[in-house]
Amino acid sequence: MEAVIVKEIEQIVSANRMMTGLEDLYSYSYDASFGEYLPELAVQPENAYEISQIMKLANKYRIPVYPRGSATSLSGGPLPVEGGIVLDMTRMNKKLIIDRENLLAIVSPGVTTGEIHRKAEEVGLFYPPDPSSSKISTIGGNLLENSSGPKGLKYGTTKEYVIGLEVVTPEGEIVRTGGKTVKNVTGYDLTRLIVGSEGTLGIVTEATLRLIPKPIAQKTLLATFSRLVDSGYAITKILSSGILPAAMELMDNPCIRAVENFSPCGLPIDAEALIIIEVDGHPLAIQEEIEKCEEICWQAGATSVRTAKTDQEREDIWKARRMVSPAITQMGPTKISEDATVPRSQIPAMMEKLSHIRKKYDLNLVVFGHAGDGNLHPNIITDKRNIEEMKRVENAVSEIFEAAVSLGGTLSGEHGIGILKAPYMEMELGEAGLGLMKKVKEAWDPLNILNPGKIFPKAGQTKVVLV
Repeated sequence: MEAVIVKEIEQIVSANRMMTGLEDLYSYSYDASFGEYLPELAVQPENAYEISQIMKLANKYRIPVYPRGSATSLSGGPLPVEGGIVLDMTRMNKKLIIDRENLLAIVSPGVTTGEIHRKAEEVGLFYPPDPSSSKISTIGGNLLENSSGPKGLKYGTTKEYVIGLEVVTPEGEIVRTGGKTVKNVTGYDLTRLIVGSEGTLGIVTEATLRLIPKPIAQKTLLATFSRLVDSGYAITKILSSGILPAAMELMDNPCIRAVENFSPCGLPIDAEALIIIEVDGHPLAIQEEIEKCEEICWQAGATSVRTAKTDQEREDIWKARRMVSPAITQMGPTKISEDATVPRSQIPAMMEKLSHIRKKYDLNLVVFGHAGDGNLHPNIITDKRNIEEMKRVENAVSEIFEAAVSLGGTLSGEHGIGILKAPYMEMELGEAGLGLMKKVKEAWDPLNILNPGKIFPKAGQTKVVLV
């Protein structure tokens, strides 16, 4: 980056919040997904005004800008694929106000989602979105990826809880969308447009979140199955019975074995699948619901059903689920994480297709996910240094997406599109649908300054390229 531009940025942000050294820039070149891209400069803004001035300067010199939180993105969301400036938003973490009377939280983008959970629960309130990275992921990143987690089945995704934003536009204007009221139908819903936009339409500098009363009690069970298809039938039968669990999680046999090898939880390694079901609400109601869930699991062919009797037993059940990501990370140096999502009724069919893909390409593919809403997480454990195997991974990933869309599903339930899924956007949306999204981007960001290279495929690109 030219020295004159760096000097101008120094007039906006103090030198101690600017990184130009190669060792510092390298730490901003990757996230939790795949690929490395080196920025030319990294900046740590502390307020919306600084970001506004940086964006105006970036438009002046046509410099790409990439907002970044804790870099837990699994789709390449913050990767600086065209160099330019990385905006490290983690210093914007000072505001976390819980408005108990109005059931709201007003937060800075650098606050972690786990902090919001903790502060809300201290006063008997509840912020439902709970991605597995919540202890380290920032709320700004969660908003722009429209993150979810296990409780998305009953409570929905992040977009259901964002009612107001302060945003810096790609051209450097500071605007507010939505507000603090429960109802707001004034004009276009810009708040929902920005949530899930993956940092391509604006940089969130403050968010107003809706909170709900914390559920009084929970009941959790773990059921194992000798046939994967039976676990799928149990899931669909429970949901069609009138019960809406807070969470329904699925783990296949390779996933179970990985967890037991990493941190033994007492899971049966011969089970083809297990599901974890949690219900919450009034104690009398959830007791009846968990008993009904037990009954349905047995009817569907479960080999074992265990309901937690104590908080510790409940914690032990969820420990098995939480251990999945660290367990499979130990299986190989490179982890490709996907989240293709299908209608709930198509879970058994999708699992069969994933099993076929695993065998066809001879890959270490494990599957877990939020089965209650059809959000599966096929993970391929590989080694990016093995070029031949990575070619097979590319083909397998393409078939995973094709399988999901063919079953009436979608490319992503919560990880976002980023760079890894961009080539498949037209497959799901069609040329006209993708064209409408491009028009929105062009209207908001005519010079393509903010997070370029994300969501939209490059000309002629039809599949992911990993090598």
